[in-house]
Amino acid sequence: MTIPIVTTKLYIPPFRPNAVIRPRLIERLNDGLRRKLTVVSASAGYGKTTLVSGWAAGCGRPVAWLSLDEGDNDPARFLTGLFAALQTISRHSGDSVFAMLPSPQPPPIEAAINALLHEINANPEPFILVLDDYHVIQADPVHRTLSLLLDHMPSHLHLVIATREEPRLPLPRLRVRDQLTDLRAEDLRFTYAEASEFLGGVMGQPLSSTDVALLESRTEGWIAGLQLAALSMKEHSDVSGFIRSFTGSHRYVLDYLVEEVLQRLPEDVLTFLLHSSILDRLCGPLCDAVVGDQVPSRPPFSLSASGQDMLDDLERANLFIVRLDEERRWYRYHHLFAELLRKRLQHNPSQTIETLHIRASIWYENNGLALEAFRHAAAANDIGRAARLAEGGGMPLLFRGAVAPVKDWLDTLPAKELDARPSLWVMYASAMLMTGQMSGVEPKLLAAEKALHHDGQDDKTRDLIGHIASIRATQAVSRHQADTILAESRRALDYLHPDNLPVRTATTWSLGYAYQLKGDRAAASNAYMEALSASRQIGHLIVTIMASLGLGAVQEAENRLDLAAETYRNVLKLAGNPAFPAACEAHLGLARITYEWNDLEAAVEHGRQSVRLAQQLERTDRAVAGELFLAKLKLAQGDIRGAAGCIATADHFARSHNFVNQLPAIAAAQILVLLRQGNLTAAAHLAQKHELPISGARVHLAQGNTSAALAVLEPWLRQSEANKLVEERERLQALILLAVTLYAHNETARAVQALRDAIFAATAGGFVRIFADEGVVMYRLLREAAGQGIMADSLNKLLTVMEAEDRSSGTGPPHRPILSGKGLIEPLSGRELEVLRLIAKGLSNAEISGRLFLSLSTVKGHNRNIFDKLQVKRRTEAVAYARQLGLL
Repeated sequence: MTIPIVTTKLYIPPFRPNAVIRPRLIERLNDGLRRKLTVVSASAGYGKTTLVSGWAAGCGRPVAWLSLDEGDNDPARFLTGLFAALQTISRHSGDSVFAMLPSPQPPPIEAAINALLHEINANPEPFILVLDDYHVIQADPVHRTLSLLLDHMPSHLHLVIATREEPRLPLPRLRVRDQLTDLRAEDLRFTYAEASEFLGGVMGQPLSSTDVALLESRTEGWIAGLQLAALSMKEHSDVSGFIRSFTGSHRYVLDYLVEEVLQRLPEDVLTFLLHSSILDRLCGPLCDAVVGDQVPSRPPFSLSASGQDMLDDLERANLFIVRLDEERRWYRYHHLFAELLRKRLQHNPSQTIETLHIRASIWYENNGLALEAFRHAAAANDIGRAARLAEGGGMPLLFRGAVAPVKDWLDTLPAKELDARPSLWVMYASAMLMTGQMSGVEPKLLAAEKALHHDGQDDKTRDLIGHIASIRATQAVSRHQADTILAESRRALDYLHPDNLPVRTATTWSLGYAYQLKGDRAAASNAYMEALSASRQIGHLIVTIMASLGLGAVQEAENRLDLAAETYRNVLKLAGNPAFPAACEAHLGLARITYEWNDLEAAVEHGRQSVRLAQQLERTDRAVAGELFLAKLKLAQGDIRGAAGCIATADHFARSHNFVNQLPAIAAAQILVLLRQGNLTAAAHLAQKHELPISGARVHLAQGNTSAALAVLEPWLRQSEANKLVEERERLQALILLAVTLYAHNETARAVQALRDAIFAATAGGFVRIFADEGVVMYRLLREAAGQGIMADSLNKLLTVMEAEDRSSGTGPPHRPILSGKGLIEPLSGRELEVLRLIAKGLSNAEISGRLFLSLSTVKGHNRNIFDKLQVKRRTEAVAYARQLGLL
């Protein structure tokens, strides 16, 4: 099972009870709660964290605290941290998104921020989110993420940022709108009174007023300088002389004071500090593993040899260590102090530093923290160990969301090291594929093949050859190249090791897609089912989603709409709410299905969601398909101009991205609009240019040339029986058009028979719109068939829908009751019909709420409307009467 990789972080403000309370700054922070953002910005050592944590501890609001480090420049890791911080306030906050973040293609910024806002709005209680050490963030995607959060942040959230540098956020705009509280270095400098209280009360160094004033002046109120001075003064008998000897700016004072402190420390303490400085965060067992045998067992400086005791005593001695949790388990060094320790450590032989990193890597690996183990192996320049950890023992780090750190490491390796380990070239290509850098994939694969040229055909080499083929198959999926997908997928499965389940599973999915493109739906379904079973077994969520989408597409192509809708809804549950962008295909499938069921309200909702999500993906034509669906929907609603606009958007996008495979579908949609506009010449030209026989038959019918239309439709239907590329829905559409054409051609008996065949084929799928969209001629044919007493239930249902639309639009044939009785006082909406169908299946209100993603109160409201319109009081009465009306 894939485990989210999260660096061990405890999201509790590191507040020290003995810190100086600074009322003037507390007041500023309290006042800032009426604004969106507070920024506490100053260089190292100004007490930013201490100030904010002290204020947060007493502000009376819940606080979610996130301490940042360099690794948080990875957007996925940053978002994981945000949701983990929120969970300190709401235990189950963000559970659905946590499942997606470690995927090979984490959700985009907009989707993640929508998810974050959803979790924030779920709990309206005012709270504070603190981002500490934000200056470590240099990645533009993370800055963009936070800017989006600020733009849409609800009023009950207040954001606090503590940073050494001004963050790259829209601060001027927030400042003009009075949405920003700014605390700078000049605000944080200790006043004389604060310095006196700190030195005497906290550090135990009561000084004369003259010495306090001088030291405050020399350090410019810089709390780190005051703390370092107090530590050094403990070793000097002439305190006043020591203070007077201070000169220079605080940058140089810090260097001097750290030297003073370090030089006076016992050897074992200094060794502990230096060797543990390679760690971003420290805990007792980790320190034991890294530096334990380097520290003598003697207890000078009242420090014991155990790592935990050492950390506890360092905290008590105020040796620049920050507690990260209330249990006193995890700590970090003051950042600048850690930097200076690391600089001093550089004077030791490089082998010592590499050894320390290897020890850290071993500890992290033994404790299940694969990413941190990998980072330290990379820092030790142990390429073999780093490569093994990146490969992940069956589930590569790339597949667990750690694409950025692995790729960054690969970027640093010279070609000769990659040539020596061809698996790294393959890993490099896979990382570039996952990050959308398509142009860089093939050169890496060629380099891997060149490096493998001289290797024997052992199991590892064969597995790499198979992995290369699998990557090429995935590249071909985005280009819809069925033959290439088949060839590369089969080669991959021939070569991949049987135990390489992640890559074999992904390859099986791509094979299914190739079968689907070829029209072999049975083979595609089998491949998708196999990939689905394997991906669930190993926790490969992305393949689970993609295989489910493929399976839904096959079910839809076979007109099994109920089953396809259930599959698509399961995808949306897996994808989270809001959905992962790949779920655009599930929304589009549900849009098509709900449209056919005449639930236009749901179809609009799913169609728009599909386009929104598809726009977040690169190198995909799904946004084109979504716009074409919206155009069809607008035509059904009589909005011809709106339909033309959607088609124009789709056409521009397809041509600018060279999605030539979408041009026939665009032309077919344009023909429908042209026919509505009466431009038959242009419609005929498009049908001929793009060789669209069904569209051509529509043009002939519109021209009144029914013989020409029949000459196209009848042979096409005969040939489609043997054509695997023709989907069942396309065949049904042609059969319905044939029925309409025969009726217009005055062959009523044949028209009714064709209609009977079409209704029989459509009944299981619940098709409605495919008939209703044919308009007045279809209405007349339905009335003709109803007069002959055939398939009464199905005919009455279709006639009821068409007459309801006529009444609501005020156009079309006059209403004539089909059934005796009281009838409907007002037609049911599409959503109400869907709720009614689920009531008929015996689902409870709660189950309907979950199935349709509606609140329970909304479902109950739909129930009341249904009962009122049907003039009944109970569910059983509603179902019985709806069946009589042909609505079920």
